[in-house]
This record gives sequence, structure tokens and C-alpha cells, in this order.
Amino acid sequence: MAEKSCAGDFVAGFMVGALVGAAAALLMAPMSGEDTRVFIREKGVELGQRADEMSGEARKRAEELQLQAKERAEALQEKVKVAVEEGKATATKTKEELLAKVGQREADEEETPDEA
Repeated sequence: MAEKSCAGDFVAGFMVGALVGAAAALLMAPMSGEDTRVFIREKGVELGQRADEMSGEARKRAEELQLQAKERAEALQEKVKVAVEEGKATATKTKEELLAKVGQREADEEETPDEA
């Protein structure tokens, strides 16, 4: 039971402290309520403009990054095309060389009769 009493006392003290602090803040505020509202409104407009600027900058940077990515992708695609063409050429050359060797062996086997 002692724990509940301490927790209750803490909550009650916290609430009283919050109310006293809020009242003191209102009484000792350097500006009147109207001035405070105007100040808050002006800061809100200022923050909104800043957010718009940052949004524009972020959009511009995103477009730049998109363009860079597109250019890199196109360059990579071109490299892949070149590599594929080189691979095809090498495969064709190798195929022709192998066919020539097979043809030569068949010709050599025809020239030498089998001794069976």
C-alpha cells in the first residue's frame, strides 16, 4: 500500500507543478497573448516557406540523381552490348576453328585406310 501512496503523491505533485509552471509562464511571458499569436503565426509562415524551399531543393537533387542513374545505366547497357558482340564473335571464331579441325581429322581418316 505504501507504493500506491508514493505513486499517487508523485502524480499529484507532478500535476500541481505543471499547473503552477503554466500559470507562471503566462504571467511572466515577455509578450502579450496577441503578440504571441502573431509571433507564432509569423514563425509558422516562415517555417512553411523554408519547407517549400527545402522541398524544391530535394526535388531538384532527386532529378539530378535520376539523370545520373539513367546515364550510368545507358553506359552500362552499351558496355554489355559490346561484351555480347565480342562474345558472339569469339564463339563464332572458335566454332569455325573446331569445325575446321574436325573436318581435317575426317579428311586424315579417309586418307589412311583402316587395317582391320
